[in-house]
Amino acid sequence: MDDTLFVTFLVGLIAATLRVATPLVYGSIGEVITERAGILNLGIEGIMFLGAFAGFAVAAKSFEAGIGGYLWLGLLGAIVSGVLMALLMGLLTVTLGLNQHVSGLGITLLAIGLSLFGFRLVFGESSVLPSVDPFSQLFVFGETPILGPIFKQYLLTYVAFLVLVPLAWWLLYRTSFGLELRSVGENPEAADAAGVNVFRTRYLALVIGGALMAVGGAFLSIAQLGAFSPGIIAGRGWVCIALVIFARWDPIRATAGAVLFGAVFALQLRLQTLGFDLPFEVFLALPYLVTILALAITGRNANYPGAYLKPYRRE
Repeated sequence: MDDTLFVTFLVGLIAATLRVATPLVYGSIGEVITERAGILNLGIEGIMFLGAFAGFAVAAKSFEAGIGGYLWLGLLGAIVSGVLMALLMGLLTVTLGLNQHVSGLGITLLAIGLSLFGFRLVFGESSVLPSVDPFSQLFVFGETPILGPIFKQYLLTYVAFLVLVPLAWWLLYRTSFGLELRSVGENPEAADAAGVNVFRTRYLALVIGGALMAVGGAFLSIAQLGAFSPGIIAGRGWVCIALVIFARWDPIRATAGAVLFGAVFALQLRLQTLGFDLPFEVFLALPYLVTILALAITGRNANYPGAYLKPYRRE
């Protein structure tokens, strides 16, 4: 491979890495905020799936009705769906104090079932999947040879890396709400004694997290693909949970993990086109194997939040 081809290959790889990592950044930071409050939300896979469906369905029907800004309406619809699922998760785990594993898996099954049923209800059964014109990519550096292709990204990608990541870090470590959130996740009894409303704080963490997870799902349907399919999430929610442990509940490290996964995922797609004589299933499994390996290496001695998975009952 000569120098020109290598540079083209590398530029394309970096650009694809940022796009692939975007939904993982939204999902993993949403899960970081939730778990920092002591709640493990295993409903993330279903919430991302429902966000992808709700965003696409609202956008498609708004477009058919001739409503302007239909993609933004779709994004709003996805956020509402994520908030509703988060509130349901809060009812089960915060108010009723039910097992978080069972509740989260139930949310995932419910959200996926509602999405598939809703898709048939809204669009019917057809051999051709419906589609919408997705968000356009922004040409920040125009036609500049290297920077142009790398930074030809969606607005949601820029928001994820330039706004969400620093905002999440600031929220967790530089605000009174972040201090309350972390204290609730570590020792809710002490936080309650200090005047912090544990139930409200956990509900707020779930709502913020659920909204971000749904945006991550909607990115796939109304930005990257412009369509919805049953395999659209493809386990990204479970990957986000692994990334949170890999990151040790830090949004910056979670973003780095998302970029790592995105890089391996983008690389395996390009390796398939280079003609390597391996079954394509090996390439598909590669990013997930790397995630498991990274989790095994870094998650062995992870310090979980003190109140992780523990329901709180005020005495």
